Amino acid sequence: MAALRIIFMGTPELAAASLAALLREPAFQLVAVVTQPDRPKGRDLKLQPSPVKELALRANLTVLQPLKARDEKFIAELRALQPELIAVAAFGQILPQSILDLPRLGCLNVHTSLLPKYRGASPIQSAILNGESETGVTIMKMDIGLDTGDILTQRATPIHTEDNAATLHDRLAQLGAELLVETIPAYAAGTIQPQSQQHELATHVAKIKKEDGRIDWAQSARAIWNRIRAFTPWPGAFTYMPGAAQPMLLKLWQAEVVAQSGPTGEVLVADKAGILVGCGEGSLRITALQREGGRRLPASEFLAGHPVKSGLRLG
Repeated sequence: MAALRIIFMGTPELAAASLAALLREPAFQLVAVVTQPDRPKGRDLKLQPSPVKELALRANLTVLQPLKARDEKFIAELRALQPELIAVAAFGQILPQSILDLPRLGCLNVHTSLLPKYRGASPIQSAILNGESETGVTIMKMDIGLDTGDILTQRATPIHTEDNAATLHDRLAQLGAELLVETIPAYAAGTIQPQSQQHELATHVAKIKKEDGRIDWAQSARAIWNRIRAFTPWPGAFTYMPGAAQPMLLKLWQAEVVAQSGPTGEVLVADKAGILVGCGEGSLRITALQREGGRRLPASEFLAGHPVKSGLRLG
């Protein structure tokens, strides 16, 4: 049987995991990879290829980088490749109907939530932020809506207390890659029937902004703990500590919930165990943090260089 002709579309590390899985399967022929244009990065703003492009070039695959997926010349290039299926993971652009209709088997997408929950740009962070006990991945047949297509397969994974957005991202990237390569052959053979989503249960999540990381100490300690985990490593959960000249920005990396109560945003205790801060409900012990321009430190080492007194108010 001839290998299935597939075009892969994706950009970040999460997508690279799916591309790597497709490359390992002899039943698939990757006829091209589509990824976002190279972006300037670092202090010198040198153009950097996406993780998907780097992997594709190492595998000697054809790489296309359209500025806009709606570009007619680009769509003509896709059509000329005669794909039977397009696999998509975190590509970063909305696909027009002309691309969705191009392959005979349509376009399949790897989405990192259990749809219809957490449609949109930040499903991984949102699941942690909202205190979910589990999340997962969905392989869906794409339509013109935002994550509204029919579901082919899903797989769940627990969210552990030690998880943050980085660890959950890596686990879901692998889970999604495994499920994608399992789903495609069964879907192509007609043994999987797409199931319509329960649209009335849908939730939508927006792209995260840097200011979303600012801590509101009036929230419960558990909600703030979830925010720290959800926004590690980016954009980082942060607060400000009063300083002699100006407030010092503190990025919080690790913390634990404590039942003790105290005034909102006030440092209750600062010792080798950490910096205990009163919250709207309970309190939070900060155990690893970083001042702006400094290194990430355990709280005990931070306090050795930056003494913090009880009664100090963070905000």
